[in-house]
Amino acid sequence: MSNKRGKQLNKYVPDYVLYDLETTGISANYDEVIEISGVKVRGGKIVDEFSTLVNPGRTIPYGASAVNHIYDEMVADAPEFEEVLPLFLAFIGNDILVGHNIASFDMKFLYRDFEKYMGLILPNDFVDTLRLAKIVFPDWKHRRLGDLANYYGISTAGAHRALTDCKMNQKVFELLGKELSGEGTMDVRQNVKICPKCGMMMVKRKGKFGEFWGCKGFPDCRYTENI
Repeated sequence: MSNKRGKQLNKYVPDYVLYDLETTGISANYDEVIEISGVKVRGGKIVDEFSTLVNPGRTIPYGASAVNHIYDEMVADAPEFEEVLPLFLAFIGNDILVGHNIASFDMKFLYRDFEKYMGLILPNDFVDTLRLAKIVFPDWKHRRLGDLANYYGISTAGAHRALTDCKMNQKVFELLGKELSGEGTMDVRQNVKICPKCGMMMVKRKGKFGEFWGCKGFPDCRYTENI
């Protein structure tokens, strides 16, 4: 294993593991994983699956169960995350990880628990489909996984269970990849300038010396171009 975390990629890749977590809450400081699932993809097609409930060692709050429909009795005999992580690590190998909103949520849980239980730093690069959706659909107000699935006509039945969300998002990721290549329902590159450094959309800004192209990822990305 590497001694540093993987980097975020802003592009489509054909071979990857798309994963999803369900948790007791939204804080990577205090909450625990209660379900983890993944689908292994080769050439855009699912070739293997991984899925298990996880005993968090604590009561699942009502608010969490109301969303994911996972209850205490369902996880009572499930393995603890310390037992699950080596199996998940064997499943993902060196693959690029893909998921929705994982940069600010799921990856934090994985980083925390791989270090806590296995003493390992997770080195896999990853793609966040939320970031790609911001590139493809810059004018949308919301880009939830359900919003994207509905746009593409993908069923959302059973949403908020990890394996269902994985399969839903795998279809979304493939279609986002076509959008990025100009083969989808619309050519997202038409009249849109993409930052060559981070992949985010470029927007026109006004500065001291007139208009210029600036990356929408500012301040994380400060790439600019003259008009």
